[in-house]
Amino acid sequence: MLFKPTFWLKSVLQIDEKFLTENGVKALVLDMDNTLSMHGNPAAEAGVDEWLDKMRALGIKMRVVSNNTNKRVAPLSALLGLEFTANGAKPLTFGVNRAVKAMGAAKSETLVVGDQIFTDVMAGNLAGIRTVLVEPFHLEKTWTFRLKRRVESVVFHRDYSKLEEK
Repeated sequence: MLFKPTFWLKSVLQIDEKFLTENGVKALVLDMDNTLSMHGNPAAEAGVDEWLDKMRALGIKMRVVSNNTNKRVAPLSALLGLEFTANGAKPLTFGVNRAVKAMGAAKSETLVVGDQIFTDVMAGNLAGIRTVLVEPFHLEKTWTFRLKRRVESVVFHRDYSKLEEK
């Protein structure tokens, strides 16, 4: 299904050695906003730096693919020590496919990880890559994001009311 992720986790931080080994994963295509960092924040969320170090120690290839501009993506990617593709055009597959090729990864050994069904999950599914839907670190307050999250909750039965209470 186009809108259904392969895996659904609370956070990117739940991706660990056991999960990767059990699922034959050697590469990760990572969304940025609300997956590694709060939307618009110039720093990673707590625990992300340590998690990236663990992934590197395991030999996992990683690359950020974001729909955001180079101006937003480049500084945080540099802080995190990750290569990136800005203006990724998700849910189209251009950015995801470019990332997989740049990492020299097989699609069968790659996961697309992100917080949005209509961009991250769709892009991975359309590219023929397994997907991980994570909960956003924080919910955005703008009406456009709130509308998008409501529609997502209908398509995938996500309950954002618990996150809104935080």
